[in-house]
Amino acid sequence: MCMKRIDDIPVGGQSAVTVRGLVKHYGETKALDGVDLDVREGTVMGVLGPNGAGKTTLVRILSTLITPDAGRATVAGYDVVRQPRQLRRTIGLTGQYASVDEKLPGWENLYLIGRLLDLSRKDARTRADELLERFSLTEAARRPAGTYSGGMRRRLDLAASMIGRPAVLYLDEPTTGLDPRTRNEVWDEVKAMVGEGVTVLLTTQYMEEAEQLASELTVVDRGKVIAKGGIEELKARVGGRTLRVRPVDPLELRPLAGMLDELGITGLAATTVDAETGTLLVPVLSDEQLTAVVGAVTARGITLSSITTELPSLDEVFLSLTGHRASAPQDTAPADDRQEVAV
Repeated sequence: MCMKRIDDIPVGGQSAVTVRGLVKHYGETKALDGVDLDVREGTVMGVLGPNGAGKTTLVRILSTLITPDAGRATVAGYDVVRQPRQLRRTIGLTGQYASVDEKLPGWENLYLIGRLLDLSRKDARTRADELLERFSLTEAARRPAGTYSGGMRRRLDLAASMIGRPAVLYLDEPTTGLDPRTRNEVWDEVKAMVGEGVTVLLTTQYMEEAEQLASELTVVDRGKVIAKGGIEELKARVGGRTLRVRPVDPLELRPLAGMLDELGITGLAATTVDAETGTLLVPVLSDEQLTAVVGAVTARGITLSSITTELPSLDEVFLSLTGHRASAPQDTAPADDRQEVAV
C-alpha cells in the first residue's frame, strides 16, 4: 500500500485535520463533549487545557487508538473510524512517554519501524541513518536504547515518529520531564518539520512551548472547547493590559502611584511600584483608561523615559479561561487505553 507523504499533499491553508462533534465517555466521565477542531496544513495547532481536559483522549482518537462514541474526524482526507489502516500510514505519533524498545539499539528501533511501514531494506537503513544524524544520535546508534538518557530517548522517539515522513504529526506533551537544553533541541526539530510541510497537533501545558511552536491555539476544559484563535488574539480576548511607566526621576514613582490611585483612573485595581526596575505598573482595561493615565502624568509635569503596554501572559490567559493554573502533565485516561499505534 502506498503511503501518502508530505510532498504528496499541497500546502495552501486547507484543513489537514477536521473534527466535528467528537464525544468520548469513560463510564460516567465524558472525556470529550462535542469537540470541534480544524488544523490547517503546514501549521502547528496547540491544544491547551488542565489535567483531565481531554487532550490525550483527542489525540488517541485522531491516531486510531480508540474510537469515538459520537462525532466525526478526518485526517489528511481519511476518516479516523472508517479508514484507520490508510490513516496510520499518513501520521506520526510521539506520546507522553517514550515508546522505543529499550533492549534494541537506537538504529535497530528505527530500522524495524521502517520495515513495518513497508520501506525496503535499503530505504529503511538509509532513513534510520538520516534520522539518527538529524537528531544527534549517530554516536549512540549501536547502543541499547535503555542506556540512553531521558532526552536521548525522547529524541529517538521523535525520530521514530518521522520514519514514514508523515503528513500529520501528533505530539502529546512531547517535552515532559526534559531539561531546558533538550527541550529547545526538540523545539528546533519540530520547527524544522513544519518548515518541510508537516502539520503538527501539539498538546502541552508548557505555556512557553505553546508560544514557541503554535500558530493557533485551542483551549479545552472538561471535554469542551472553550476558546480558540491566535496567541495574541486570545490574550486580547482575556482583556486587560498593563501600562509600564518609567519616570526619569525614580523619586516620582510613589507620588505618581498615589495620585493615580486617588484619582481612581484604573478603577479598583491598584497601581504597583516596581522599585527594582524603576517602573510603575498600571492595570488598564480600556483605551480610555490608558489615555487618562497618560493625561494625568502629563498634567503633573513628570518627565518619562519610557512608557509601554503589555498584554497578559499566556499563563494568565490559561488561568482566566480555565480557572486552573497550568500544571505538570498527567495522563488521566484509563490504563487499558495506553497503547501504541498498530502498523
